[in-house]
Amino acid sequence: MKGKAEVYGSSLYDLAAEEGLTDAIMADMEAVLGVCRENPEYGKLLSSPALPKEERKALIREAWEGKLQPYTLNFMQLLVDEDIASEFTVCENAFRALFNKEKGILEVRAVSAVPISEEQRERLEAVIAKKTGKTIALRCHVDPSLIGGMRLEMDGKSYEGSISHYLEELRGLLKA
Repeated sequence: MKGKAEVYGSSLYDLAAEEGLTDAIMADMEAVLGVCRENPEYGKLLSSPALPKEERKALIREAWEGKLQPYTLNFMQLLVDEDIASEFTVCENAFRALFNKEKGILEVRAVSAVPISEEQRERLEAVIAKKTGKTIALRCHVDPSLIGGMRLEMDGKSYEGSISHYLEELRGLLKA
């Protein structure tokens, strides 16, 4: 069962699709999410019951009016009204899931022991795109604990190809 924030994010997507604004509102959602990630205090301020709702909504208008689609601006104020501004990320995730589904985009997280080059990134995207038939949105992360190799995460699944994973498997076999 979907939570309130997921329903709101999905509903915003439905409205955006009806109005032909999915790309613009997705960009808005990413911009707001970026600000919230860079300044966690901003998100806390928008959801703080210590500040009256009208003041929080005024802060949203001051910061974003003219920079966001009116639907996005109204949506953010609605989240304040409904006391779920702290769940903006959940709304954005619900919106993004529908956006990606419509656009045939597969989000992939690649975790490697060392940074991958741009050429390696392009080859990886091409291979995954060929196997899935989808446009790939690849996010690369570095985790030195992998020792070497790579782990891919997509569609809720993890594909292990890291040396640390194989060492763990070998350790398990040797203990048996």
